[in-house]
Amino acid sequence: MKNIVLFGPPGAGKGTQAEILKEKQNLVHISTGDVFRRNIKGGTELGNLAKSYIEKGHLVPDEVTINMLKDEVKKNPEANGFIFDGFPRTEVQADALAEFMEEIDSQIDAMVALEVENEVLVERLLERGKFSGRKDDANEEIIRERIEEYYRKTDTLKDYYKKRDKYFGINGVGSIEEISDRLNTLVASL
Repeated sequence: MKNIVLFGPPGAGKGTQAEILKEKQNLVHISTGDVFRRNIKGGTELGNLAKSYIEKGHLVPDEVTINMLKDEVKKNPEANGFIFDGFPRTEVQADALAEFMEEIDSQIDAMVALEVENEVLVERLLERGKFSGRKDDANEEIIRERIEEYYRKTDTLKDYYKKRDKYFGINGVGSIEEISDRLNTLVASL
């Protein structure tokens, strides 16, 4: 079983690369955002709890997020491994994920970060904004703030996984195929 935490700033190509990696390595892709939306839309107990925080403008507590992810993992008992996308975001979450993986006799094998220079990210997101309909992809000021927020929040996680020899940076610039080849070569070597 291979379990990967996939990271990268907005516009790095995480979603695209996660889908390719999922197919090539036969892994289950768990996107925190998708899990939240699905649970809220489905009216699950955890979804309703998350919604109550979101509607008040509060962050969803770690415990709720972790329990949603645990449910997703448990739904896939035959999985060859998982790609965690958008989680963990803090050391507390990383510890909770590590503890849960131990409970199921597994572990996180690597945190893989797609590394892309800020100006390339801004360009990509502005281009995506022309088609995505997302307001946060159409405003350069908001894009730059999202990128800065990513770095403010993930630098500690980079150090967290480096201390455990599980951090790997991948050049996220090039064609989709070139990036995918780099990523798959790394994951295959784990």
